[in-house]
Parts: sequence; structure tokens; C-alpha cells
Amino acid sequence: MIDPATLVTYIAVVLGFVFIPGPATLLTVARATSSGTKVGIATGAGVAAGDVIHTIMAIIGISAIIAASAMLFSIVKYIGAAYLVYLGIRAIVEKAPADLAGRTLPISAGRAFRQAILTEVLNPKTALFFLAFLPQFVHPQEGFVALQLMTLGIIFVLLGLFSTVVFAVSAGGLGSFLRRNPAVLKWQGKVVGGIYCALGIRLALQQR
Repeated sequence: MIDPATLVTYIAVVLGFVFIPGPATLLTVARATSSGTKVGIATGAGVAAGDVIHTIMAIIGISAIIAASAMLFSIVKYIGAAYLVYLGIRAIVEKAPADLAGRTLPISAGRAFRQAILTEVLNPKTALFFLAFLPQFVHPQEGFVALQLMTLGIIFVLLGLFSTVVFAVSAGGLGSFLRRNPAVLKWQGKVVGGIYCALGIRLALQQR
């Protein structure tokens, strides 16, 4: 059982963290603006699912292995960066839908969800964050350490999902307005693709 004071402090810190725009927020906003609120929420849900995987990895020690091995860290980092750049290039080269009246969305919610999971899991900095951040609020004398880590991880995931839903709804409304303009529709894929490529390059240049 986690001490209530520790839990309140943790929630306050996480709330401040998840509402500071970061890579996950940018991905969610980009998807919501270009493909609608539903796709934006699906992207946020995919990020949350990826964070659940990172929590499990931190508990069973996989994150520690990645952190200890420069080679493994680099491999995961470059695979993740390459995947983001690949998504960006695809978004840039894809043509805007010809049927403006139908406003066909460029990506489905299911596809956005799967892409977001893979993007989040392939970010080694997120793995290191969970490995370094969660244990600061764990006290062995208060019970099973793995259960405390899982509880903290799930709280982080739920608060993170809440923040991405807020951003997705806001960006989705703006995107719906912008997509009524054919000129915006023509360039939105390039803007979204540029964001993905920039995030990929940023990830590739990050150090442990």
C-alpha cells in the first residue's frame, strides 16, 4: 500500500508533467488535426498502451538492461527514429483526398492506435524515464515493490491518457474547421509529416 502523502505528491508531479507538451502530445495533436478527434484519441490511447508496456518492462528489468547497454539503447533509439521518419515521409508524399465534400480521413483510428503503440515502445528515453522516475516513489517497507510500481505506472498512464484526450478534442475541433479549406487540406499531410520527421531526428540525436 502506497502512503497517501506519497501518492498525492506523485499525482501532482505527474499532472504537471503530462500537461507539458512533449512528443506524445505533438503526435496526438498532429493526428487529431489531420484526421479528426477520434483518431487523435486513438493515438493517445496507443501512447498509453505503450506506457503500460514500459511499466511492465521497468518491473521485470528489461528497461534496466536497455539502460545498461549502450548498444541496445542505440539500436532501439535508431529503430524508433527510423519508424517516425518513415511515417513522416509517408504523410508528406500521400496525396490529399480528392473528395473534399466527403472529407475522407487519411488514417483510421485502429491504424493510428497501432502506430502510436509502436512509436512509444521504440522510444528508449521513455523506458529510462519509467526506470528512473517510478522508483523514487516506491518504499519497500510499505509492501510488494512490483505492485507499487504497477500502481504508479497505471496512474501515470491514466493521467497521461486524460491529458492526450484533452489535447485531441481541442485539436480535433480545430482540425475539423481547417479541413473545410481545400488549401489547408492540401498542406496538412506535409505539416504532419514534418512533425513526425522532426520527432524522429530529435530521437536519433538524443543521448542516454
